[in-house]
Amino acid sequence: MAHREGIGHASSWGYACFLTVNATSVWGGIFPFLPLEFQTIEVTLTFFLAQAVALGGAFVASMWGSYYFPHGARRMLVSLSAILLFLGSACLIAAMYVAPAALVLVAAGGVLLGIGCAGMFMLWQRYFASLPPRAGNFRLIVGTAIAPFIYFALYLVPIALTAFLVPLVFVPLCGLCVALSVREMCFDQPMFEDVPRQHPRVYRQAVADYWRSALCVGSLAFASGVIRGVALLHEEISAVVNGASMVGALLSAAVLLVLWYRISFRFGLTSVFRVVYPVMITGFLLLPFQGPVYLNLFAAFTYMVFSLVQMLMMMQCAQISRDRGINPVFIYGFFGGVAYIMQSGGFLLGWSSGLVAPAGSQWLFLISMVSSYVLGLTLLVATGTLFRAVAARGTVTANPIEFTALAPQVRGAGDTATVPAPPKRRRNRPSASEDAGAIRDRISKQCLLLQQSHGLSLRETEVMELIARGNSMAAIAERLVISENTVRTHAKHIYTKLDIHKRQELLDMLHQLDA
Repeated sequence: MAHREGIGHASSWGYACFLTVNATSVWGGIFPFLPLEFQTIEVTLTFFLAQAVALGGAFVASMWGSYYFPHGARRMLVSLSAILLFLGSACLIAAMYVAPAALVLVAAGGVLLGIGCAGMFMLWQRYFASLPPRAGNFRLIVGTAIAPFIYFALYLVPIALTAFLVPLVFVPLCGLCVALSVREMCFDQPMFEDVPRQHPRVYRQAVADYWRSALCVGSLAFASGVIRGVALLHEEISAVVNGASMVGALLSAAVLLVLWYRISFRFGLTSVFRVVYPVMITGFLLLPFQGPVYLNLFAAFTYMVFSLVQMLMMMQCAQISRDRGINPVFIYGFFGGVAYIMQSGGFLLGWSSGLVAPAGSQWLFLISMVSSYVLGLTLLVATGTLFRAVAARGTVTANPIEFTALAPQVRGAGDTATVPAPPKRRRNRPSASEDAGAIRDRISKQCLLLQQSHGLSLRETEVMELIARGNSMAAIAERLVISENTVRTHAKHIYTKLDIHKRQELLDMLHQLDA
């Protein structure tokens, strides 16, 4: 049902409208629907610096604010974010007509759009995290897939009119959709009720377990920032940046949906980084030796990757909030702060390198060297071959994003005997229960069989096995570094999926698998 209602749900269309608004200014750092004569280097640089500081600062401020003032994060105002987006777009339009104050208005627009976009990202992240994993991920992917169609449709409208459509039509429509979506949110969940300062160890452990994933996202954001800075120096690729972002969003969303419909799979952000790393570092190493055509292609690929990672980052943060019962604003603020601050650093490198070494292609050698160094260092850190001695060795580690096949599985009553064999343990997959996922004995095998047949998540399977082994709620919370309230919520979800009500029924169900 999730994949049927997600396509026409207000949240998918509202998120698509927001991505369209974001792509017209913040995402690519270029204004595709404003006159070219207005987009001077001074205007674009002023806007990006103001927007980058505001965007990154808003994510960091949201992270700390949700930790010290969790109830304030729960009452985030939809209207405030929408108003900031409207005023930011209005400032850009006004800058075209008030030349003496153009830079001041552009800077103000950058600050307002940066804070407004960060606030809207937080609202959507909080909403998707509040839903069950399947529904939340599906609506997020569908919204990402719809956005490119809306964005490219804007090219059919005259530029003079499009500039006004964004603040007058798309921003109010986005605000309306997010307001309607927030009404169906269930705040009776540990992630919204938790008071972080009562469980500081849980939050410290989450940061310790996921800083490598955040660094991988930040490294790819750094690469996209470099390309964005280069776009200011080379007008021939400036138009590619935004279009490539949206094409990448469409392709990545389409591939995920096709795979998700047919098969179940899981992967993490570090795995994505390992896959794209060879292409990214090769692209940067070849950068000084190729011409404008190659520069266009590499810019397109870089932003395609970044659009994919942006979507996966939201999914990963939503899963962390559900699994660990921590505030979604906190964990997304952490990831977003790392990503967008590193992207700003990449932009400054790409833009300033042309000033440092303007002669010939020497500036491309500087870009290639620094970018390759950042990507290579991130790979060493992400794979655990650097700083191994100080790697987090808590009881929990980063679990991958899970996708259970959307295609309906026809199975008769009492057909548990034909459940697929549980997967073999993956190498180098540390876990909350140290050896979860490994078939050590009869109980672990039975739990993996139930996971396969009833669609339990990895975290739910870990909790179920610990319950089956006789652990109390307090003992499980201590072992998984989560609150007892979060453990009870996972137990409730497990019992609902298995259609049982207590531990003894779970044990009976496990014993029946032997028959």
